[in-house]
Amino acid sequence: MSGLNPERASLLGRVGAHNAHSRHDSRDLTANARAAFLETFLDQVDPNRELPEAERRRRAEHAKKVYFAKLALKSAQVRRATVEATQ
Repeated sequence: MSGLNPERASLLGRVGAHNAHSRHDSRDLTANARAAFLETFLDQVDPNRELPEAERRRRAEHAKKVYFAKLALKSAQVRRATVEATQ
């Protein structure tokens, strides 16, 4: 495809994504990715699969919350540093 620069590629990607989401349920489109993401936390909290399933899932949910809390903290730090750099 000639003339495919990053901006055009991004626009084409957005068109494709919006087209897919207009025709299918977003939860169905992302189900496999969400399952794989949760699996990483299950592996983190119980790599040998020794805990009862309910306890593994409870701990995995907390591990996922830790992950997102750390992302939020890092984001806040970057925003603060950006504001301080422009003052």
